[in-house]
Amino acid sequence: MTKKKPLPPELFSECEAAQKLFLSKKNALKLNQRKIADEVGITPAAVAHYLNGTNALNAKFASALARLIDEPVESFSPRLASEIAALTADHANVRPMLQPHREAREYPLITWVAAGAAVESSVCYPSGIADEWLSSTENAGPRGYWLRVKGKSMTSDNPPTFPEGTPILIQPEGFDLISGKFYIARNNSTGETTFKKYDQDAGLGYLVPLNPDYQTICLDGAWEIIGRAIDAKITGM
Repeated sequence: MTKKKPLPPELFSECEAAQKLFLSKKNALKLNQRKIADEVGITPAAVAHYLNGTNALNAKFASALARLIDEPVESFSPRLASEIAALTADHANVRPMLQPHREAREYPLITWVAAGAAVESSVCYPSGIADEWLSSTENAGPRGYWLRVKGKSMTSDNPPTFPEGTPILIQPEGFDLISGKFYIARNNSTGETTFKKYDQDAGLGYLVPLNPDYQTICLDGAWEIIGRAIDAKITGM
């Protein structure tokens, strides 16, 4: 077997300095090579190779040893201290992107009749606007509005649940149709408007109540999705 080449003097001196600090503090700190190994995630034999100068120190080992002996890395390796500082500076330049702050906006609370008529209206808000306006940080668009849930079909023992009277914010334009999300739909034959969860199965769309006592509606030609619910307010607080 070929014998491992000795470390250059400058690297060996780092190992020697690290070992001296370890030996001077191990009794007071109740420290041994096993604890260092566990901290770094290596074997005790690998720790010995670092401390006796068989292998050169690296940033991971130096950082762990410095923490355990409560000494700065530069006390035994200025080289690695500079390397670690450079890595820290690089990471400091990478920060999570802050989400844009959205100011709350007020939308009118309207009637279900007005909501049903909204699809045929060209004005910014449908007719029948109530005197009450509610705020939300969600963007419902220029024609967004609030409705109060009617009936018990969307009341559930498990969340989400929308008891009767819960205000829901409706985005009537520019919404996507996503299975599992909540929408209002209008029956173009009867004029009935309803709030349900939209589910898609085998290419067919369904309006699904959260209350099992109510029936699921198959989206046929009579029904039209006219808005998506994007926010709700808890009542009774």
